[in-house]
Amino acid sequence: MAQPVRPREEQRPSSEDEGREWRRRSKTLAFWVFFVLVAIFASKFFGSAPGSGDPILSYKEYKSLLVNGKIESAVIIDNEFHGTLREAEYTGLEQGKQQAYMNFVVNLGVIDAEARSEWEKYEVDFQFQNKPFNWLNVFFNFLPWLLFVGLWLFILRQMQGGPKGAFSFGKSRAKQVSEDLPKVTFEDVAGAEEAKQELQEIIEFLKDPRKFQRLGGRIPKGVLLVGPPGTGKTYMAKAVAGEAGVPFFSMSGSDFVEMFVGVGASRVRDLFEQGKNNAPCIIFIDEIDAVGRHRGAGIGGGHDEREQTLNQLLVEMDGFDSKEGVILIAATNRPDVLDPALLRPGRFDRQVVVDRPDVRGREGVLKVHVRNTPLDKDVDLKVIARATPGFSGADLENLVNEAALLASRFDRPSVVMEDLENAKDKVIMGAERRSLVISDAEKKRTAYHEIGHALVAKLVPESDPVHKVTIIPRGQSLGLTTYLPMDERHNYSKKYSEAVLTYALGGRVAEKLVFDEVSSGAQQDYRMATDLARRMVCDWGMSEVLGPLSYGQKNNEIFLGREMAQRRDYSEKIAEAIDEEIKSFIIEAENRALSLLSENLRMVHLLSEALLIHEVLDDAQLDRILAGEILERPKSRAKVNGRTEPEENTTKAVEGSEEEIKQTEEAPEAPPTEEKPTSED
Repeated sequence: MAQPVRPREEQRPSSEDEGREWRRRSKTLAFWVFFVLVAIFASKFFGSAPGSGDPILSYKEYKSLLVNGKIESAVIIDNEFHGTLREAEYTGLEQGKQQAYMNFVVNLGVIDAEARSEWEKYEVDFQFQNKPFNWLNVFFNFLPWLLFVGLWLFILRQMQGGPKGAFSFGKSRAKQVSEDLPKVTFEDVAGAEEAKQELQEIIEFLKDPRKFQRLGGRIPKGVLLVGPPGTGKTYMAKAVAGEAGVPFFSMSGSDFVEMFVGVGASRVRDLFEQGKNNAPCIIFIDEIDAVGRHRGAGIGGGHDEREQTLNQLLVEMDGFDSKEGVILIAATNRPDVLDPALLRPGRFDRQVVVDRPDVRGREGVLKVHVRNTPLDKDVDLKVIARATPGFSGADLENLVNEAALLASRFDRPSVVMEDLENAKDKVIMGAERRSLVISDAEKKRTAYHEIGHALVAKLVPESDPVHKVTIIPRGQSLGLTTYLPMDERHNYSKKYSEAVLTYALGGRVAEKLVFDEVSSGAQQDYRMATDLARRMVCDWGMSEVLGPLSYGQKNNEIFLGREMAQRRDYSEKIAEAIDEEIKSFIIEAENRALSLLSENLRMVHLLSEALLIHEVLDDAQLDRILAGEILERPKSRAKVNGRTEPEENTTKAVEGSEEEIKQTEEAPEAPPTEEKPTSED
């Protein structure tokens, strides 16, 4: 797995960028429209305060003005009398002042002949007018409905994430990689040579399909990339498209399933139609296990929306011909949960394993990732590759990035070997937590615990070499002991498994020897040892009592596999025998560790005191101490961001050493390795 190293060119906005820009503008427009509507609504109902227009008089006041001959003229609109006075009149007090008015309004209710005769009698010049049509009132009558419809459309567009609104429900959400972006090729992919060879035929077919069709050959319709997370399955698919120079459509398996019934099947049909219209091309479905799990598994029936989507996917893969030049590539890290109909020949004909790289592959991946990172001449990527067994491409990319950040923190012009080593330790063991307050007694117990692991690993044959021991808290641990395998291990022998059990319990045994009690700090050791012993008995057939049989069925999560619950395929008697054998393996390992540490208790004290002083010991330093050398005390730490870290307090490092070593000389011999009861782990 790697990233493209070609410089980016000036790019045109992609369809995804255009969609984001449209959503941003639509949100801004919707905000201003809403703001204007609220302003109009407020001015309609709250803008005209009482007294700001013509005063509204009571019928009694109107009658008084009419009888006294003070009304000069009037306009009658519907039943409202809009009158004009001959002279100004004054209304009541408002804000401490009298208000004069010349015009007024009064609602007469019904206008009959008697009212007209009174106006003529008192010489009122009156006329009738029709009430003007008020579009604003009509608009505000429909405003609640308009707001409701607008809100519904806005929510619908937000759910779909594009400008097509309700019409894009059944459309494919596949993203096409822009041709303007730098292409990913096989030169950018390292550590998966076999996978690249398998996919080379796909590339040749997309470039020249007649070469295969002439001989009657049929290129696989689908290729399933299988491998652990972070190994570069998605990147491998992009490299195939980049090598072939064809359009690349990418979509996640979870994008098919929506809250509405039938949307997933519709998107499958649209995706394949889109591929046929752009043939030759590559359709890539990431995490296909989200939609391709076993039908009928877990909760739900055959009417489940996910199963309808899977059925449509199966139909479409049968319906399109490989001669059309459409290749379907899918990726998953759970091939065991996929439906068998999806994996049969004619659909996903070929499965390509993209596994974690070996030592040569890791070196190649590191070379790809350091292309844009200046390295010091002392950097040896082979050493880093050998020291990172089990790392995926994503892990190695993270390691290089952490090393670059560390070099930047110290203002170095390039990345040195120390940065890569520290980055490796950070990725493996976690970040240092030097600010954590730990008492001297707890720190001492942690040192003896970690030395118990390391010394037992040194003394037991078949064990992995010790890489580093530290009592600096990292992650959630107060101390750590890491091991570095000399070679890649693909099989585990019984002797090796017993060696792992032995040094896994070395920390507990060291605490028990020195402090005559155990602590809760070894809970992870117990969990790991118990799990390993169970696998030795139940999966690997390493028990002499139970023989070469496999017991128990592996857990299959309810929504990821076939079974809703684990089924035990052995009797209660066998279950008791399994428990006894697991206990026997662990007790024997504890006794072996107890024997080794009792015989070398003096070394336990010396190594622990050195670890208290230095806080971190590597394999070479451990060997020097075991050979009788005395290590120099550590100096003050380097400056970081203009600040010098204080030197750790090491004055108590040798406190009590003479007394402990004296007790070592009088230490009793190791007890016999007979089985004895232990406390519950």
